[in-house]
Order: sequence, then structure tokens, then C-alpha cells
Amino acid sequence: MMGALTLYNITPGPAMFTEQPDIVWGLIAALLIANVMLLIMNIPLIGLFTRMLTIPLWFLAPAIAAVSAVGVYAVHSTTFDLLLMVGLGVLGYIMRKMHFPMSPLILGFVLGEMLEQNLRRALSISNGNVAILWQSGVTKTLLFLAIAVIVVPPLLRYWRKRQLNTQGDLPLPDAQRHWRSLSAANDGIR
Repeated sequence: MMGALTLYNITPGPAMFTEQPDIVWGLIAALLIANVMLLIMNIPLIGLFTRMLTIPLWFLAPAIAAVSAVGVYAVHSTTFDLLLMVGLGVLGYIMRKMHFPMSPLILGFVLGEMLEQNLRRALSISNGNVAILWQSGVTKTLLFLAIAVIVVPPLLRYWRKRQLNTQGDLPLPDAQRHWRSLSAANDGIR
């Protein structure tokens, strides 16, 4: 959307609301009309979409892989991208079998390039001094919060489990069952 606006010499941003309100409200109206049209078209097709769930995996998986391969190849027209797709697919399969979460890996691939560019920019501003990454108070606070997000939940789980086991009023199997019910209730809240 930003690229399309830039092609027509329209600078996207907050000033666009005051400088060219007709375009902004036209876009909003177009999106509203598009959503209404999608609703009108998709309600009758709900039955078809639910029947698509009954397509066997042996047919669906190769079809999705073929469409994905065509899309990956269409971006840069290199076989390296296809090999990378296959390699990441194998890695994802192994990670799923070993019960690793997929979200951090996908987030890393999506945000990795932006992180690398901004790291390069910060290092060029500081003439290669790596200390710029933790010198200001804001970065120290953010690093502390990131470490706390990683360290605190396992510690809390350990302390709760230890507290349940040291209460003495529940035998160990009952305490473990009680702990599992608490963690299951916690998972339902999140």
C-alpha cells in the first residue's frame, strides 16, 4: 500500500489525513465495501470451506508444497530459495517431532533482516563500538526486561512446584496432580 501511494507522489503518514483527506477516506470506504462484499460472498461458501477440511492429507500436502515452491521460485528465480525452503521444511518437521515451538523460529526469520540492518546502522553510527547497544538507560531497561521475561517464568514454576511439595499436606502424587491442574488452568487463561 505504501509503495502504491508513493508511486502516485503521495507521502504516506499522519500528515496524509490533513493534506489529502479525500484519498484517505476513499481508501477507508473502499476497504469497508470490500469487507461487506467478502462477507456476502463467504457466508454461502461456509459449507464448501468446511468440506475442504475433509480433503485427505496425502492430497493436500503435495498441493500446498507445489504452490509454495512456485511462489518461492517466483520471488527471485533461484534454486537456492527452493533448497532453503526444503531445508527449513525439514528443520520444521524435526522441531515439531521434538516438541520445539515454531513461533520463535518464524519470528526470527521475519524480523532477522530488520534486526541485522538496524544493528549495522547502530554500529556504523558508533564507529564500530559495540557498547552502544547497552550504554543508554533505555537499552539497559529493555535488556533487563528481556532477561526477566526469559528467566522469571521458569523460576516461578519451580518455586510454585517446590512450595506445593513442601506444604506437607498433600502426598507427592497428589501435589503433582494439583500442580498439573494449576498449570492447565494457567494455560487456559493465556
